[in-house]
Amino acid sequence: MTKRNVLVAGGAGYIGSHAVLELIRNRDNAVIYDDLSNSCLPEIDNIECINGDIGDYNKVIEVLQENKIDVVMHFATSSYVEESISDPKKYYVNNISKGISFLNAIVDSGVRKLIYSSSCAIYGIPSAIPIKENEKKSPINPYGQTKAMYEQILSDYDKAYGLRSICLRYFNAAGADAAGKIGERHEPETHVLPLLMQTAMGHREEFSVFGTDYDTRDGTCIRDYVHVTDLAIAHLKAIEYLFQNDKSEQFNLGSGNGATVMELIGAIEKTAGIKLNVKKKGRRPGDADILIADSTKAQTMLNWVPTHSSIDNIVRTAWAWHTGAGRQ
Repeated sequence: MTKRNVLVAGGAGYIGSHAVLELIRNRDNAVIYDDLSNSCLPEIDNIECINGDIGDYNKVIEVLQENKIDVVMHFATSSYVEESISDPKKYYVNNISKGISFLNAIVDSGVRKLIYSSSCAIYGIPSAIPIKENEKKSPINPYGQTKAMYEQILSDYDKAYGLRSICLRYFNAAGADAAGKIGERHEPETHVLPLLMQTAMGHREEFSVFGTDYDTRDGTCIRDYVHVTDLAIAHLKAIEYLFQNDKSEQFNLGSGNGATVMELIGAIEKTAGIKLNVKKKGRRPGDADILIADSTKAQTMLNWVPTHSSIDNIVRTAWAWHTGAGRQ
């Protein structure tokens, strides 16, 4: 297998750092480019990390050329739904304005391959479950809107400049590296699994369940949790696809299975051996009853199979990382 020089923008973040780890395991040359505004350096040995902003056109070109980059992975976006509603300016600046500058630097430096961290948030409230890639894009918040807009920009750059891209539309990323090297942590923390872990460890007094009257098997909403290692592996497969086919594509990445919030809580209680203090509250606006991916396209065209994404394995690896030395 040919070794690639890969620039990982946002490579210090949760999914980006797991992608870096898989690149290293694959013996590719990975370079992290991150402004470290929402993350810290991952605990990965022998990795170069350049502190920089994707909106810094000249620096991006310099980094791409000096490192002879073959392909770029783009994780460097703001990604909190509720924050995007309260502060849309931040999302349109970071995800669109700076993102366009980043693309211009990539194109002007001669790089023609990009893997983009997209999201199922582009679909909004879907018309059918499971969700296929041809589902209408109807985002219901600025975060999802910026992801949908950027996908359109990538399509235009493909046609005009030959920039081939793979858009990977994640569902609910979760879990941690099985070897315990890296895991999920955000500041502030808003993701469901880390919040549950912090509650189980006694760092939070309670966990809030928003909505118990959804049209689901126990009244709580259903989400498709996909292990972060499976997502990282998909990025490597996307690179191979780009080099073999020289064609832009979009893929849903999910386990194809859904778990309710109460089922997730039950799995954590079983793993941690503790009863969580759960408070049931009203629905949040815009939350769909069920979001489950149809990942058939990725399985067929990328030969990607989410082998790590059982709820038990997601919870087990996350619990092991959160309770590990230095992370308590």
